[in-house]
Amino acid sequence: MTFEAEVISWLPQLRRYARALTGDRAWADDLVQDTAERALARWAAFRPDSNLRAWLLTILRHLYIDQLRGRREIAVDDESAPWRNLEAPQGEVDGLVLRDLQRALYCLPVEQREVLLLVCVEELSYQEASRALGVPIGTVMSRLSRAREHMRALLTEGPAQGPVRKSPPLKVVRNP
Repeated sequence: MTFEAEVISWLPQLRRYARALTGDRAWADDLVQDTAERALARWAAFRPDSNLRAWLLTILRHLYIDQLRGRREIAVDDESAPWRNLEAPQGEVDGLVLRDLQRALYCLPVEQREVLLLVCVEELSYQEASRALGVPIGTVMSRLSRAREHMRALLTEGPAQGPVRKSPPLKVVRNP
C-alpha cells in the first residue's frame, strides 16, 4: 500500500476525532484536509517503524491548536455552540443524551478533552496518546482520570458556569 493510500485509509478516524475536538462539521473537515495535505507534503519526516495513526493525530492536533488561537472559546449558552445543531440519532431521548454528553465534553478543559477523545474514542494506548500529545504517559493517565471524574460530575450535577478555563482566552496579536 502506498503512503498516500495509508493516509487516505485513516481519514474517517481523523474526521471523527476532529469533529469531536472542534464540535463543528465544516471546521473538522477543513482540519482533516489540512492534516492530509501536511502529511503528504512531509511524508519523508514519517518514520516507517512508528505508528502512522498517532503521527496523523499529532499533526491534526497541532493544526487544531494553531487554528484555535484565532477563534473564540464557546460559551455554554452560546447560540452557535456545537450541541445546538445536533441531530437526534434514534429518538428524542437519545438526542438529548447525546447533547448532554457533548455539552459536558465541551465543558472540560482542552487538555482533558483531548486525552479523553484520544484514549476513549480513538482507542489509542496511553503510549500512543503520550506521543500524539507530546506529554509523558503519567500526564496522560492523570489527565484522563481527571477528565473522567469531571465528566461524571458534569453529567450528574450539570455544568456550574460553563466551559472551564485555566487561563484567560488568547488574544490575537497581528503584526502591522
